[in-house]
Amino acid sequence: MPLPDVASSADALDALRARTPLVQSLTNIVSANFLTNVLLAAGATNAVIDNPHEADGFARIADAVLINLGTPNDGQAEAFTLAARAAGEAGTPWVLDPVGVGGLPWRTDLAAGLLEHRPTAIRGNASEITATAGLGGDGRGVDSGGADAADSVKAAVALLEVSEAVSASGPTDYITGRTADGDVATVRVHGGSALLPKVTATGCSLGALSAAYLAVAPDALTGLVAAHIHFAVAAEVAEKVSHGPGTFVPAFLDALAAVDPDAIRAQGRVTPGAA
Repeated sequence: MPLPDVASSADALDALRARTPLVQSLTNIVSANFLTNVLLAAGATNAVIDNPHEADGFARIADAVLINLGTPNDGQAEAFTLAARAAGEAGTPWVLDPVGVGGLPWRTDLAAGLLEHRPTAIRGNASEITATAGLGGDGRGVDSGGADAADSVKAAVALLEVSEAVSASGPTDYITGRTADGDVATVRVHGGSALLPKVTATGCSLGALSAAYLAVAPDALTGLVAAHIHFAVAAEVAEKVSHGPGTFVPAFLDALAAVDPDAIRAQGRVTPGAA
C-alpha cells in the first residue's frame, strides 16, 4: 500500500473541514487557549474537559481525545486514566503527548500507566518518545535535550506494540506506524519554521491537531502525517510575513485557516524514511 503523502493529506484536510471534529483536550495550563485557537483555525473544535467527574463521559462522545502531560496534578492524573480507558472502550481515537517523560519520575510512571490503555497515537519530541519507549532519553521538560528525531525511530517502532502510530517532532518530523497491509513504515515531513519552538504551546497544539486528524483519516499513520504537513505548511506561510515570535502567532493562526488542500499538495514535503 502507498505511504501517506501530500495527496492523502489533502484528502484528510477536506474531511477535517467537512466534519469539524470535536477534540476533548486534557492539556496543560500553559497551552489550553492557544491550542483551542489552533484547532478552530485549522477546522476542528475543542473542549477542555480535564476533571475526573466528566472526563470519562466526554471521552465517549468526543470525536478524538488529547492527553497532554504538561502540568499534571492529582485530579488531572485521575482524569487522564478515566479518559484513556473510556476512549478505548468507546473506540474514540486518542493521542498521548508525553511531555517531560523521562526527566520527571512521577509523570513517567503516569505515562507508563496510560500506555496500558493503548493510545491510538503518541506525539512528542525525540527525547520524550525515546523515554516513553523505555530506551533512555535525556528529556528536559518540553525541550528535546538536543536529540534528533531520526534517532527516535527505533523507539517509535517499539511503541507500535501499544500504539498505531508515533511521531517525533524536530526540524524534520519522523512519523512511524503500520500501513493497512500491516507493514511498519516511517515517513519524514519536512518544513516548518524555526519560530515554532520560540512560541509557547506549539508542540501541544500539534498533538491536538493530530487528534483532530485521527478522527477523520482512514488510519493513524495517515492522520499523523496530515497533521504534521498542515502544521509545517502553515508555519512556512506565517514565517514569510512575520518579524519574530510575536508577529508569528497571529500569522500562524491565519495560515492554519488559509491553508487548503491545494496548498497541501503544492507545498507539503514528504519523503519515506527507514523504519
